[in-house]
Amino acid sequence: MENNIDTKKVILVKYGEISLRKGNRAFYEHKIMKTIRYNLKELDSNLRVLREQGRFLIEDVDGDIDTSAVLARVKHILGITGFAICVKTSLRHIDDLCKIGYDFFTETAASAKSFKVNTKRSDKRYPINSREISAAIGDCIWNNTPGLCVDLHNPEVILNVEIRNNVYFYVNSIPGVGGLPYGSSGKGVLLLSGGLDSPIAGYLTARRGVDLFPIYFHSPPFVSERAADKVHDLAQVLARYGGNTAVNVIPFTDVQLFLKDNVQEEKLTIMLKRAMLRIASAYAKNIGAQCLITGDSIGQVASQTIQSLAAVHTAADYTVLRPLAAMDKQEIIDIARDIGTFDISTRPYEDCCTLFVAKHPENKPNTNVIERIEDKLLEQLTPLLNAALENAVIAASE
Repeated sequence: MENNIDTKKVILVKYGEISLRKGNRAFYEHKIMKTIRYNLKELDSNLRVLREQGRFLIEDVDGDIDTSAVLARVKHILGITGFAICVKTSLRHIDDLCKIGYDFFTETAASAKSFKVNTKRSDKRYPINSREISAAIGDCIWNNTPGLCVDLHNPEVILNVEIRNNVYFYVNSIPGVGGLPYGSSGKGVLLLSGGLDSPIAGYLTARRGVDLFPIYFHSPPFVSERAADKVHDLAQVLARYGGNTAVNVIPFTDVQLFLKDNVQEEKLTIMLKRAMLRIASAYAKNIGAQCLITGDSIGQVASQTIQSLAAVHTAADYTVLRPLAAMDKQEIIDIARDIGTFDISTRPYEDCCTLFVAKHPENKPNTNVIERIEDKLLEQLTPLLNAALENAVIAASE
């Protein structure tokens, strides 16, 4: 496509459910546009991001946009459902649109055997309707492309035409992440381990607009520093979607050893998880978070039966979100592969959650019994919990 003042290559950004929000739609749009601009600020000073009637427009003021460079920086932004690499034109006459549509189709879909034109006329002031626009552009392409067939039901290629403030032509949309803009739904403390589940719980919660603050319970010398490195790398992956790369590393060894010496083996895992939720709740209060996030999946292990989850839950001072609760392991693995955490999570380094596991853990604990046991230990346990949070270290991935 030749660069000129009238016609150039741009990226049209689509968003989904936020377009249905009425009173606060502008709030969500501003969040997305701010994130796009932030991600692009070091790429090219000639880039600009604008609203375009239910879309965002990314363009280079000097001509065609570098689509590969731009998409690499914006494709993970939450709240965006798709990206269309377009030709944008300010020309409006149907004869001009027919020529531009033909040129664009020839450039992007020259090998197609069948096609149709689909027009969306958002600007109702345009003098002819969508069907007439599609027919005119389609006739131009068909008459000038030997061997090409029109197929209105199952075409090989659909040429999309959008009549907005300007006119846009595109063939395919590149899928976005979807969801809600990052940080639009408040803050959450993510209990992040080095396993498969918790990073996916964080990702799914972030997709609903929750600002993630990861914490990791570290137990040296029972685990190596490579286990902590896994967590840092997982946080880095989550940060692609808008999360914090910094991880609050909680020293957990003293708490773990105390509970091991003072709790029956079959109840130890439940008590350790309650201790983690107590510390996470205190951290949530410090940063003004509204929820805790865990990777629990119902029935996956003994500590994740309904009875076990209930016995753990009462230790939390905040709502505990469990986005994986109804998922099976294969679903979790599929998401991990898709977002890039699988290879990190499967590195052979154990985290503190895999230590001190009973041979026969209790899988139907009585919450009242668990709370009575904990009450007897709180005088000694509470200082250890407080010390763990006070000695936490904020660490960020390189």
